[in-house]
Amino acid sequence: MNDWYFRGCRRATDQRFQLLLFGNGSLTRFYMPELQIGDLRVEVVRKNIRSLRLTVYAADNRIRVAVPTRTSATDVEQFVQARRTWILKHQARFQARVRPAAPLYVSGEIHYYQGVQHILQVHITSGTPQVVCHFGQTLELYVRATDSVEQRGKVLTAWYRAQLKQQLPALIAQWQHVVGVQVQEWGVKQMKTRWGTCNIRAKRIWLNLDLIKRTPHCLEYVVVHELVHLHERLHNARFWGLMDQFMPDWRTFRNQLKESLGESGIELDAC
Repeated sequence: MNDWYFRGCRRATDQRFQLLLFGNGSLTRFYMPELQIGDLRVEVVRKNIRSLRLTVYAADNRIRVAVPTRTSATDVEQFVQARRTWILKHQARFQARVRPAAPLYVSGEIHYYQGVQHILQVHITSGTPQVVCHFGQTLELYVRATDSVEQRGKVLTAWYRAQLKQQLPALIAQWQHVVGVQVQEWGVKQMKTRWGTCNIRAKRIWLNLDLIKRTPHCLEYVVVHELVHLHERLHNARFWGLMDQFMPDWRTFRNQLKESLGESGIELDAC
């Protein structure tokens, strides 16, 4: 979100809508169609931006085009058709990836923490469920005998969340000083398609819970990315120039996130 643009999505006979918030406080609803362009179904998102942006999502091969508010359907169609080969190439690449099986939270499974593989060891306890980490070796998951797969997953997820929330205050404070901005609020949540988001008006950033499974440098990259949005809303030359200034090695860390897309399904530039 930004100062002028708020988007909402819901399913209602497969129709989506957008809300545009103007400077005078008025809200205007715009329907967000899914255009059929040849054999490609394309979701069109109208935003307060200056150029068109195409995204193919790894999770479900969904195609989305973000366009300036007054862009015509003809211009959208021409934009997509000109990039058809690129779209099909990436859809095929995503489709070919082997999706990991859903975890069962049993001993012997591999789970990641800070980019490092850990072997899960499950122990039955009559006490409070918890996780003990022997870094680089094992994650010891203590659960009750009657706990279901879902309940075991919740214990591990709660531990991941606690670890990320413990690490973020110092990290954000460090990079706020470097970037020269101050956030009013930050939070952690599970997101399917974004590593992070920034609400410029509220000076609030959200970080994806899955970042705790990536390397610390990946987490730092997303933190810096969101902080830089407080200087520049758009992913334009100025934005990437600021990234070069504040974190010269950001491309290396971004590539590490790209390598994990097959596992996460998170679209890389959706920050």
